[in-house]
Amino acid sequence: MSHPVQIKNALISVYYKDNLEPIIHELKRLGVKIYSTGGTETFIRNLGADVIAVEDLTSYPSILGGRVKTLHPKVFGGILARRNFESDEQQLAQYEIPEIDLVIVDLYPFEETVKSGAGQDDVIEKIDIGGISLIRAAAKNFKDVVILASKDDYLELGEILKTQNGTTSIDQRRSFAQKAFNITSDYDTAIFEYFNQDEQLPVFKQSIQKSQVLRYGENPHQQGVFYGNLDAMFTKLHGKELSYNNLVDVDAAVALIDEFTEPTIAILKHTNACGIASRSFIKEAWIDALACDPVSAFGGVIISNEEIDADTAREINKIFFEVLIAPAYTDEAVQVFKEKKNRIILIRQPVELPIKQFKTLLNGVIEQDKDLVIEGPDQMRTVTEKQPTEHELKDLFFANKVVKHTKSNTIVFAKNNQLMASGVGQTSRVDSLKQAIIKAKEFGFDLNGAVMTSDAFFPFNDCVEIAAEAGITAVLQPGGSIKDQDSIDMANKKGISMVMTGIRHFKH
Repeated sequence: MSHPVQIKNALISVYYKDNLEPIIHELKRLGVKIYSTGGTETFIRNLGADVIAVEDLTSYPSILGGRVKTLHPKVFGGILARRNFESDEQQLAQYEIPEIDLVIVDLYPFEETVKSGAGQDDVIEKIDIGGISLIRAAAKNFKDVVILASKDDYLELGEILKTQNGTTSIDQRRSFAQKAFNITSDYDTAIFEYFNQDEQLPVFKQSIQKSQVLRYGENPHQQGVFYGNLDAMFTKLHGKELSYNNLVDVDAAVALIDEFTEPTIAILKHTNACGIASRSFIKEAWIDALACDPVSAFGGVIISNEEIDADTAREINKIFFEVLIAPAYTDEAVQVFKEKKNRIILIRQPVELPIKQFKTLLNGVIEQDKDLVIEGPDQMRTVTEKQPTEHELKDLFFANKVVKHTKSNTIVFAKNNQLMASGVGQTSRVDSLKQAIIKAKEFGFDLNGAVMTSDAFFPFNDCVEIAAEAGITAVLQPGGSIKDQDSIDMANKKGISMVMTGIRHFKH
């Protein structure tokens, strides 16, 4: 082992004592002198191990209600002293400071206290000062000191103590230091975010502790990693691991389905809905969602906002899909899906989702609020001579939810709470419209009486004219073009209704 260090003295002061007992027994076996504070000191003594109170080392009691316990030269000197510096060693001897070779310290539960809804005074008291200083000091001096800043590392240290008799290598100490600095940086980020809730300081900080290495990124030659806790959001019942592209589609699926309260199923391909329908029963929703575009549905991501029963499962099982997400499944439905391997079956758990979005761009990062606005009939301002019917208003509301989650430029056709067709991601809105008409006809939909929504305004009246001639009877657009009146006049000429919302839903 390179630059081995024998653990002779240890400082242990932890909030969580889970799985600490085996460590104490090993240190006792090795004859390591242990220094500790408060509850940890009592815990160690109750295990039958000798322990020295830090206040006996420093000759100062814990003061200020426990705010100051370990902040003392006799503690930090023993941690920070460089063993190969003669002057450091001389000062340790002069001031009777023991070399501390092992520091086991964790941090007060700051984030947990914030999430509990505690008041500001309680939150502030959970900002650790001594603990984080001890961790930084020990990690800084990793050449001579072992630092454990998390109970997750107890097993690893226990194995080292057993197999190496209390001696550690430089690589092991560097690894523990790396983990320690990860913990302190995450902790500091959480504290900053608490103080910066009003975003007075416009800075970008993110710290996510959990990660999952993906098979690859968007393409096989790209590496991919997911940072976050997928296990908190999904319970996987069946299938392989989610890929990078799966995750992108699943994110889009979750955002879309959350717009709907009635029983709804959506089918997505490359983040866009190729089928969606709301019905009284989930099986009907599946049948009508699939009818929108059964070709594109092949290999797609399916999401439901209701439990999947056996009858619905047998219908879904007739096609190949990549991922299926629902809040619950009957036991029989699960058995149906398990007949074929690799398909991913997920139960969605209730998790609070972030309200900010960001991505890397150029030499930095862009961030924005999520688009959490959706305009209902009350926000639809009729601008034409003809008023939309109540039924058309409901269909416009349905279609507007879909258009919001479809790539720009986009046009969506809907009727009776069912997507009939969409034109997606075209460089011209007219092209999107023509694409939607072609798809609707291809799958046998009658557009007479259907409604049309657009994610942005019409710069010319051609879209309104083409849509009306195809059978569309009501149109929704945000408005805002200098030529809005041209589109309104065309709608009046064609005898169809138009509403404006004042809200654009670009999605790039």
